[in-house]
Amino acid sequence: MSLTTVTVNTQKAPEMFVEVMRAGLVPMVVSSPGCGKSALAAQIAEKYALKLIDIRLTQCDPTDLSGFPSLQGDRASYLPMDIFPLEGDNLPKGYKGWLILYDEMNSAPLSVQAAAYKVILDRQIGQHNLHKKVWQMAAGNLTTDRAIVNRMGTAMQSRMVHFQLNINFEHWIEWFLANGGDHRIASYIKFKPDNLHMFKPDHSDKTFACPRTWSFLNRMCKNWEEIDHNHMSIKAGTIGEPVAREFMGFCRANFKMTIDDILRAPETVKLPDEPSTLYAVSGLVANHLDEKNHEPLLKFTERLPMEFQVITLRSGFMRNKKLLTYPVIKEWIAKNSVYLT
Repeated sequence: MSLTTVTVNTQKAPEMFVEVMRAGLVPMVVSSPGCGKSALAAQIAEKYALKLIDIRLTQCDPTDLSGFPSLQGDRASYLPMDIFPLEGDNLPKGYKGWLILYDEMNSAPLSVQAAAYKVILDRQIGQHNLHKKVWQMAAGNLTTDRAIVNRMGTAMQSRMVHFQLNINFEHWIEWFLANGGDHRIASYIKFKPDNLHMFKPDHSDKTFACPRTWSFLNRMCKNWEEIDHNHMSIKAGTIGEPVAREFMGFCRANFKMTIDDILRAPETVKLPDEPSTLYAVSGLVANHLDEKNHEPLLKFTERLPMEFQVITLRSGFMRNKKLLTYPVIKEWIAKNSVYLT
């Protein structure tokens, strides 16, 4: 019998994983490297007030999972490692339980995978039961991606519910903006969505563009007023040189108009006509929409082609839900609702 893997996107995956874990089962999610499997676990843990315990199985010994042999009087027993919450343990302060992520599951040696059978299926370390408030989740790489992957035995396969994670750039952009992502990165990815995830199993570069590495670059971009040659080595070392150069060129060519230019003359400032510049300006305006300046910025936005009006307002809503309560924004939504479906 072949193993069937259900394909899910990053937007729907958390609720599916939660449903599986609430039933006392273990979701196993695989994807290409850098797609955010660990980030999904952290997102679930934060939402449900669970303390995240990230266990990298490639770094484990079988005794880490089955317990360490120890003498108890005239008998031998297995002592569990202190990373596992057991029955009788107090809940950590500020949390309602724990989420254990067994990462790199299918990259672990078969001996370590075998040692994980009991904790995953029976929720036991040796003779000790996991705490009832523990959820468990596993993650790994695709066998087709030339990552380090070992064969997973049928005994382990049948102990989990299997999913394959796909990356959708629209869902990623929504998450990225909602979490304060740099508008220049968001604008570039909207213009070149295929460059969100450029992993190729046979690549020879040191790194590549993917959700993980774009998030790395985002941490540094926040400190850069301009994306220029001064940071080329850093960008190339983060997302790969070809994409880094294209991203730099996009920023230098398309962010010549400033937010002050727009605010000074929202109804007369010259509109861009290049698609790349329209994406950049839409992201710039969306990044600055707030209670103080939303009215002049909306006047400017309404001069853009309708496609970019929608892109601007949607991006603004992702960053700031309060925009939906402002009268002029509500009026725009009512007038243009047909374009938002």
